[in-house]
Amino acid sequence: MQQEAGVDGEALEVWIDQDLCTGDGICAQYAPEVFELDIDGLAYVKSGADELLQAPGATTPVPLPLLTDVIDSARECPGECIHVRRVSDRVEVYGPDAQ
Repeated sequence: MQQEAGVDGEALEVWIDQDLCTGDGICAQYAPEVFELDIDGLAYVKSGADELLQAPGATTPVPLPLLTDVIDSARECPGECIHVRRVSDRVEVYGPDAQ
């Protein structure tokens, strides 16, 4: 079992707003273990079992070894649709709505 990433030891999760996704695939290039483009051309998060999570607002834990790649994906995404938040209080720590 992979250790989940966190800010100050708190677990993080990531989700994609498909309404804003431009389908550039930068996220899938940075972190293919976490993100994948589907047949519709949009990016989705994947479960730890490599299953594409297509439900709106679906989240997946951020594995500690991939934290930097997931953060880079959120920062570089042209659609600004990748949201990384703390699991405990659902506050966004990386992405377009981060403080």
